[in-house]
This record gives sequence, structure tokens and C-alpha cells, in this order.
Amino acid sequence: METYYNPADLAKFEEIGKDAPELAKKFFEYYGAVFAEGDLTEREKALIGLAVAHAVQCPYCIDAYTQSCLEKGSNLSEMTEAVHVVNAIRGGASLVHGVQMRNVAEKLSM
Repeated sequence: METYYNPADLAKFEEIGKDAPELAKKFFEYYGAVFAEGDLTEREKALIGLAVAHAVQCPYCIDAYTQSCLEKGSNLSEMTEAVHVVNAIRGGASLVHGVQMRNVAEKLSM
């Protein structure tokens, strides 16, 4: 089945620097530094990446961070929990904006 996003394109990510090599170099250096072991483990950072990938709905990132999580020792239960965390935050963010809707509706209904 064909999809809009071709999973094979993930392997071409480094080609993004083809026409802007200096910018790509800076991005990939920064990216590497961000995901290196620090106060958070690489495993924890991969779980955060997986959750964010779902929040921004990037299928390439979901693929990459699913693989990264597994490689760094996470299991499916932990990964699923991370997805539920992002779902709770996204759902809550939508609901809290309902206060804005209520404020406008109440103002206009006066």
C-alpha cells in the first residue's frame, strides 16, 4: 500500500544539507549534542523524542524514535505510556482552550 510518507525517505534525511551544507552541519551537530548522554540518559531522551514525534505527528520521527527507544532498552509498555502522556497533554491543551471559547461566547451573549 502506498502512503504519502515513504518510509524509505527517512534514510535520505542527511540529503537535506545538499544545497545548504553549512546550515545542515550546524543542525546535525546541535541535534547530536542534544541527544547525547547528559543529565538525562539517551534512553530517556529517546522516549521524550517519541512522545514529541507523536505530538507533532511526524511519521518519520515516530519511526526513528521507535527504533531508537528499542535500541536504547525501552520496551513497548514504556513507549506506549509515553504516547499516553503526550495524548493527555494534547487533550488537556485542547480542553483548556475551551475557556477562551467560553470567555468569547459569554462576552458576545451579553
